[in-house]
Amino acid sequence: MKCIFTLGSPAIGGGTTVIFEHATRMLLENVDVYIVTDHKIDPQEYAWHSSAHKLKWVTYDEIADEEFDMAIVTWWRTVYEAYKIKAKHYVYFVQSIESRFYPEEEQGLKILAELTYFLGMQVITEATWIKEYLEKYGINAYLVHNGIRKDLYSNIGDKYEKCNGLRVLVEGPVDVPFKNVPKTIKLVQESMADEIWLLTSSKVDSYPGVDKVFSQIPPKDCAKIFRSCDVMVKLSYIEGMFGPPLEMFHCGGTTIVYDVTGHDEYIVNNKNGLVVKTDDDEKVIACINKLKDEKLLKKLKKGALETAKNWVSWEESSHNFYKTVKEIEKLPSIDQQVLETKSKLFFDVYVKYETKDDTSIKKFIGKRLRKNHPRIYTMYRKLIRK
Repeated sequence: MKCIFTLGSPAIGGGTTVIFEHATRMLLENVDVYIVTDHKIDPQEYAWHSSAHKLKWVTYDEIADEEFDMAIVTWWRTVYEAYKIKAKHYVYFVQSIESRFYPEEEQGLKILAELTYFLGMQVITEATWIKEYLEKYGINAYLVHNGIRKDLYSNIGDKYEKCNGLRVLVEGPVDVPFKNVPKTIKLVQESMADEIWLLTSSKVDSYPGVDKVFSQIPPKDCAKIFRSCDVMVKLSYIEGMFGPPLEMFHCGGTTIVYDVTGHDEYIVNNKNGLVVKTDDDEKVIACINKLKDEKLLKKLKKGALETAKNWVSWEESSHNFYKTVKEIEKLPSIDQQVLETKSKLFFDVYVKYETKDDTSIKKFIGKRLRKNHPRIYTMYRKLIRK
C-alpha cells in the first residue's frame, strides 16, 4: 500500500505526535508512507520525534503526478487541499471538532471547518464524543483510541530532585486561548501548592509565578518531568482525547481537569483524578488543596496506575488504525474530481460569508446549495443563525 498523510505543521504538539505515531508504525506493516505539506519542511522541524525522519516528506507540487492507494487527511484546513492528491481512497482522520477552536466572531471559519464533514469521506476518530458528534451528519466514524508510548512513559525511571510538599505540573501552550494555561497557573498560585512547574510547547524560558519551566521538550524527555510531579492540572476548554494526563498516569501521577470533552475516555472522578465543572475556579483551588492530604493523593495515584496498566500501547493502537484503513480500502470512496468540486464549492460559501455580500450569498444558497445539496443547505442555515 502507498499511503499519504496531510499535515498542517510539523511543530511539536499532541495532534502532530498522534499522526507521527500512526504514520511511522504503518511502515512496519510494509506500507510506503508519505507526509505532504504545502511547503518544503526543514528536517529540524520534526527532529523532536524519534521516527519522523523515516517518512517521505513531500509537497503537493512534488506529488502532482503520483497516485496513492490511500490519502489520510488531517486537520480541517488540509481537507480543502486533499483534492490535489490523486488517490484511490480518501479518509478523514478527525482528532477534534475543530470549529470549536475559533471564537464566535470568526463564524466564517467555524462554518468552513464544519462543512468538511459533508465531503463524503470515510472518517476515523480517536474519541467517543467525536464519534457521537459526527452521527448528526450521518457519519458512522471508526473509533481508534490513541495509544501511549509504554517504553517512554512509566513510573520507573529517573526523576528530578524531590519536592518537600505538593508539586503541581501545568501542561500546554501559553498562547493558545482554549488551552487556558495562564488562568490555570493563576489558580494554582492561589492554592496551597508548594511548587509549580510548567511543561509547554511554547518557546519561553520563564513564566510569572512558575518555579520551573520546560519548553519544547521532546517526548522522550517528558517522562522524567511527569515522574517528578504529583499532579497535573490541565484546564483546557477544548480537547479531542488529550494525552498528557494519561501520560502522567503512566508515570505515577494524578490529574485535575475540567469536565472537558474527551476527559471521560479514561478519567474517573475521585478514582484516578479529580474532575471539576468548567470555570468553577474555587473548586479547582479546593481540589489542589485536597491533594495535600497524602492519603487521597496516594489513592488517586494508585487508581491512575491501574488505568494506565489497562490502556492500549501505541503498537496496539496503530495496528488497529492500520486494520481500520485496510477495512476502509474495501469500501467505495469519493472521486478526486468530485472532491475538488465540493471543496471549491464549500470554500466559496466561506468567501461569500466573509465578504458579507448578502445578494451573492442569497443567490448562491438559493440556486446551488438549496437545489443540489439540501442537507448542506439546512446545516449551513443553522450554522449562520448561531
